[in-house]
Amino acid sequence: MQSPDNSPSPAAKSANWFAGIFILAPLSFWLLFAALMGGIFGVGGYTFIYAEGASYFSDDPLSCINCHIMEEQYEGWGHSSHKHVATCNDCHSPHTFAEKYLVKGINGWNHSVAFTLNNFHEPIRITDLNRTVALDNCIYCHGEFVSPITSIAPHEEQTNCLTCHQDVGH
Repeated sequence: MQSPDNSPSPAAKSANWFAGIFILAPLSFWLLFAALMGGIFGVGGYTFIYAEGASYFSDDPLSCINCHIMEEQYEGWGHSSHKHVATCNDCHSPHTFAEKYLVKGINGWNHSVAFTLNNFHEPIRITDLNRTVALDNCIYCHGEFVSPITSIAPHEEQTNCLTCHQDVGH
C-alpha cells in the first residue's frame, strides 16, 4: 500500500522486512528450525500431559502428590489441624494472582528439572523463596495472634514461625 506521496506505508515496510528474513535464510535452516521447535514443543507438551501439568494450576491438594516425593507431606496434611482450613497453596503460594503463578512457575520449573535429572533431595527441603512465602502466609492468617511476637523482634535473625512449627501444616 502506498501513501499519497508514493512511499510505502510503515505496515508495508514492516511486511517487506519480515518477508526478507525468509529470503535471506536457506531452506535447510528453516527445516532445521521447524524440526527443533517441533521437538521442543512436542517433548514439552508430552511431559506436561504426562506430569499432569494442568493440575498444578488448581488449588487441589491432590495435585501436590503427582510426584511421589510429596506423599508424606500430603498424608501429614491430611492428619493436621490445617486440613479443614487451608490447602497446600494457602501456605506455599502467595495470595496475589501474579505472585502466586510466578512462584508456582518457578517451583514447577525447579521440580521438573530435579525430577527429570533425578537430582532432588530426599527428604525434600524448603528453599529460601518458599520459606519466605510460608512465613509471609503464617502472618497472613495468624498476624493478629502473633503480632506481639513479631513486633518485639522484627529482624530477620529473629526466631520465626518455622523454628518451632516446622511440621505444623504436615
